[in-house]
Amino acid sequence: MTSEDVMTDLTEPVTVPVEAYVSRDYARAEQDRLWRKVWLQAARLEDIPNVGDFITYDILEDSVIVMRTGPDELRAFHNVCPHRGRRLIDTPPGARNARGNRTSIICGFHGWTFDRAGQCSFVNHQDDWQGKLTAERTALGRVRVDSWGGWAWITLNPDAEPLADYLGVVPEMLDPFGLANMRYRWRKWIIFDCNWKVALEAFSETYHVQTTHPEFNAFGEFRGWARQHGLHSNIGYDAPKNMDENQAKLRIGSGEDPRLSTAEMQLFTWENANTNTTMTLVNAATRLKDELPEGTPAPQVLQHWLASARADDAKRGVFWPVVEPAHTARSGTAWQIFPNFQIGHAVNNMLCYSARPYLGDPDKCIFEAAVYELFPEGEAPATEWEYTPPEAWPPVLQQDFTNMAAVQQGMKNIGFRGTQPNPYMERSVASLHHNLARYMGTGAPKPID
Repeated sequence: MTSEDVMTDLTEPVTVPVEAYVSRDYARAEQDRLWRKVWLQAARLEDIPNVGDFITYDILEDSVIVMRTGPDELRAFHNVCPHRGRRLIDTPPGARNARGNRTSIICGFHGWTFDRAGQCSFVNHQDDWQGKLTAERTALGRVRVDSWGGWAWITLNPDAEPLADYLGVVPEMLDPFGLANMRYRWRKWIIFDCNWKVALEAFSETYHVQTTHPEFNAFGEFRGWARQHGLHSNIGYDAPKNMDENQAKLRIGSGEDPRLSTAEMQLFTWENANTNTTMTLVNAATRLKDELPEGTPAPQVLQHWLASARADDAKRGVFWPVVEPAHTARSGTAWQIFPNFQIGHAVNNMLCYSARPYLGDPDKCIFEAAVYELFPEGEAPATEWEYTPPEAWPPVLQQDFTNMAAVQQGMKNIGFRGTQPNPYMERSVASLHHNLARYMGTGAPKPID
């Protein structure tokens, strides 16, 4: 196999240099070479349900206003006044972003006013410009915006490919799960002491579970796979024969009695991670010992558990999509959407991570996590982005945070020679850097001799 082949499928061992994680020059170059070129997940559509609703999205020095301008229309604008460059909508102190509803946007400096289409509707003393202030010169700068999966996506690159092309196989693999129908259960963010790539990579593989989260070892072996799909990648679990669905998020516990281990794993996950499950799944799992005889084979335990939970949810007006087991298996547990968004999907819940650079500092990032669920119509809880210190996150995520901070420090050690991701279980890490190098022009994974 040639070096070119290795770089194409990433199935052979590679090493990744540390510059992408620690170099200030690399971090400075990301704005022009990466963030201003790609599509970025900027908002959840449920945050802007009504005409005039807006939300802001910041990436380094760039800020974008995403606004619903019609029942089925989104527009996005550069968050800057074309008069003197003042930011039009400020983020409240301590908040993740600004959000609200406006019929017009008024600059707080000199009062220039813009309608929902981004056209300037008022300039004080406009005659002083002697007719030179054309509609084009006074309009807000447009930003390309599109939607998929229940999110609004933006790109600062006017020449970028359409979002559908950029996402590649992702919609085909995830649309059956009805992601757009899920709503927030909780969402948290933090400014953390590591590079944004370190943060994302902490969750893009299952290789760490055995050591970082040893409590889960009692429920089975969490050996996983990772596969590359162009710009993007996905991860999942190895599964025994006739249990393809166990490659996905809704999986049963192993052990002598899968009825009991599944209930124990679901309870532990709910109480210590507060992600990747629902109370419906927990309750259905705790009934397994009463509804199935001892010795029931694991595949039947899995099928009964999921069917029972599905029926329970249907009684309260929550209807899971029907996804073929083979498709569920191929889709795995999560998709890494290049460059900085992860979707951990299931038929009734979802866990998403994202990370962005903070102030251009390679040692800091804005890290975000959001848990979604299917709720009866009108019964989704009211949530906001909550800034949460490390010690207030669920215990399992605190374990990941410990690694993230320590990795960022360790990578600066003069004795560190570069990362060596597992080519089977951590291929998503190599995939990220393979694609980053296409944009950045440096930092490509190299074959290990």
